[in-house]
Amino acid sequence: MCLAVPMQIEKIENESATVNVGGTKRDVNIAFLDDADIGDYILVHAGFAIKKIDEKEAEETVKLLNKMAEIARNDNSDQS
Repeated sequence: MCLAVPMQIEKIENESATVNVGGTKRDVNIAFLDDADIGDYILVHAGFAIKKIDEKEAEETVKLLNKMAEIARNDNSDQS
């Protein structure tokens, strides 16, 4: 299973961007995107920006990912 994480662009330098989600920052390659700009939300997979998305979609996806992580933590603590 592949998973792309929505992140917001904070800085762009050539084909690299510093992105952030929930305080976690990463440098990713944005060469696949023609019109990436600071403040844009993008989907990141394996260090590459693969698609621009709108803010609402990014927020909804982050909420779902956080919910899945919470469920996984609860399942693991129940098995202890």
